[in-house]
Amino acid sequence: MNRSSYALQVSYENPAPPSEEGLLARRVIDAAPARDIPAEATLYRLLAPRVRLYGLKHLRDAQAAADLVQDVLLMALERLRQREVREPERIVSFVLGACRQTVIDQKRGQQRRQRLLDIYSDDLPLADAAVAPALDTERLQHCLQLLPERERTVLVMTFFDDSNADEVAQATGITAGNARVVRHRGLERLRRCLEGRVRDV
Repeated sequence: MNRSSYALQVSYENPAPPSEEGLLARRVIDAAPARDIPAEATLYRLLAPRVRLYGLKHLRDAQAAADLVQDVLLMALERLRQREVREPERIVSFVLGACRQTVIDQKRGQQRRQRLLDIYSDDLPLADAAVAPALDTERLQHCLQLLPERERTVLVMTFFDDSNADEVAQATGITAGNARVVRHRGLERLRRCLEGRVRDV
């Protein structure tokens, strides 16, 4: 028997022990339909830094990376609870694959929104400030502080400094199209907060 054949035989006879993440994933599956909260929390804590790094590398935005952590890991935990992960010992690979697909889907959606904004944003009418309801300035300030820093900066520059998209883009280091996307997203978060539909944004 040559050396490579011997090594292959040994690997089959003595498989590598499962990782800590794999053991935790198995605990989550075995507990279903109940929940092993300590196992879920520890698994989330171990996987979150990897997902965050993936998000920072491919999305280049801290807030987007944080959203990716939450979206991917909550989905992974739900799949484990439903016993839909065939190989829990490979949960790390499963999560990284989910990261890749989620980022691809997000980029496709952003590209579609960007194309629409580039085509139609300048034609959209501005709301008539004369008919706008009175705002609770303390509530507005509170909601602005809850926004991610980039969205808050774009909104402040747009509505308080009266800067256009090109000026905002130059000041923040993003494209004018991205400034419009950030402005739209920030306005939606701000509106939800002002309406009291969420405690934070």
